[in-house]
Amino acid sequence: MGAKELERIRALFLAGHPALDFLNTRMSVDGNLVELLQSDEDVHSWLKQAGFPASTIDRKLKPLHLLRSARTLRENIRSLVEGRKRGKSGDPSILNKFLAAGSRYSQLVWSKSNKLRIETVRRQKSAESILAPIAEAAADLLTTGNFDLVKHCENQTCLLWFLDQTKSHRRRWCSMERCGNRYKVAAYRARRRDQNISS
Repeated sequence: MGAKELERIRALFLAGHPALDFLNTRMSVDGNLVELLQSDEDVHSWLKQAGFPASTIDRKLKPLHLLRSARTLRENIRSLVEGRKRGKSGDPSILNKFLAAGSRYSQLVWSKSNKLRIETVRRQKSAESILAPIAEAAADLLTTGNFDLVKHCENQTCLLWFLDQTKSHRRRWCSMERCGNRYKVAAYRARRRDQNISS
């Protein structure tokens, strides 16, 4: 897989919830498992693309510590989501570790145009604190999300999750472009083949 295609895949935010988008950083493409998080920079880039607070790479962190932490958090979230979807309990201790590392405070900002606003500032001194917003999003999904609407793509080879926010709640695919159209084309070809055989 080329760098251009990988970059296009990185931009996929189709789950409708940031915790599920985070799970989708590991996916299957043409039958191959693709890991989008390959470096600390990839984690920072994903956080920025997802709209989480910008963070800088702390040079005090050991190289790849953020990457390892992100993958650990992601797989724990995956386990908790899969368990919740099946109606089973899971072990939230890893998620709770990231939640405990989250530290934020409010700050009054007085702009040059003489307007006041309050901004939330996050302390980001560790990999866990940098990833705390994802842990918060996952905790929110797990506690308040309607898991009848948290779905796994119906394409058997696809690993992607999504929150079905359609009016009818009948969404079946991660996206029509990735999996829905492939299914429809395959079904059409099968019908044509069956018609030709019976003719």
